[in-house]
Amino acid sequence: MDLNADFTARALVHSSQIDWQPSPMPGVDRRMLDRIGDEVARATTIVRYAPQSRFSEHTHTGGEEFVVLEGVFSDQHGDFPAGSYVRNPPTSAHAPHSDAGCTIFVKLWQFQPEDRTHVVIDMNKMEYIPDASRPGVAVMPLFQDAFETVRAERWNAGADVSLDLPDGGEFLVLEGALTEGGTHLEKGGWLRLPVGSKLDAVAGPEGARLWTKTRHIPHAKPPAV
Repeated sequence: MDLNADFTARALVHSSQIDWQPSPMPGVDRRMLDRIGDEVARATTIVRYAPQSRFSEHTHTGGEEFVVLEGVFSDQHGDFPAGSYVRNPPTSAHAPHSDAGCTIFVKLWQFQPEDRTHVVIDMNKMEYIPDASRPGVAVMPLFQDAFETVRAERWNAGADVSLDLPDGGEFLVLEGALTEGGTHLEKGGWLRLPVGSKLDAVAGPEGARLWTKTRHIPHAKPPAV
């Protein structure tokens, strides 16, 4: 399956407006945002776990990165409430489940093969740092290496936000709303901009909070299977 697989093009999905699709595991459904491959895929997805649903233990050969959007996601390593940011690098393994149910934003097969950095951040306990170059914007660093920069951003109500993206960028609205390119994005709105783009957006009347990733588009490739 190829879905929003042209990384030279702008891609936008209002995830709250698309249907849930069943996964191979009962009680686990998904809304696909981009995908290259079938069940083993380079994929960006919103995944919903019903209460008491689970996956059998598996290894993430290509790594897994996720943000818990609602509820509590669990595995043998701990419980991760809404607001958790987690990176499980290539070769890591776990058996995920959710007792009460949860929704996560997850990216698979998007790590560098040699990456072994495990990250767990509770964003609820971290502070935002004002961005001196962009009035009305504060940032929370989550991860950075030679290939990508990941952070959360908080935009004040009505803020005009510009960001040059020489290596592209990706944005998920976690709370609030924004307008970009004449398009209104609310909670769950996902935007991917190609190399050489510029983000020009305006935060909504209640502001916006986003997950962002930049510099990674040139390294996008299918899963190594």
